[in-house]
Amino acid sequence: MVDAHQDVKNAKPVYRNIGLAQLIKYRLPWAGKVSILHRISGAALFLLLPFILYLFDQSLASELSFMQFQAFTDHILVKLICLGLIWSFLHHFCAGIRYLLLDLEIGVEKIAAQKSAIIVLSVSLALTAAVGAKLFGLF
Repeated sequence: MVDAHQDVKNAKPVYRNIGLAQLIKYRLPWAGKVSILHRISGAALFLLLPFILYLFDQSLASELSFMQFQAFTDHILVKLICLGLIWSFLHHFCAGIRYLLLDLEIGVEKIAAQKSAIIVLSVSLALTAAVGAKLFGLF
């Protein structure tokens, strides 16, 4: 006969540290990916805020500085950096709305949380593609 105490003892989860080699194989749920990207996008926006404010100031200082700003932003590398900042802002905004809804206990069930995480990624990427098309002059 099996001791009931032994069954409970064996049912305890075992937590182990994940090594660097195991990180590649580890599958994070969509909500976890959105959470990590939310933190990365927020950090990027915060760290690049002085650069963003400087560019904004230069674009408003005078007509000549605006023309210099326009020439600066015509470079493909600058456009790619701006596209990354645009994605950071849009993802952070969309994920922030998701987290506000979760704080209101809307969509906290597992299936709803997975769907909302996928929606956040899809919407932020779609909006980034639309703004990027305008940035690169496709329309």
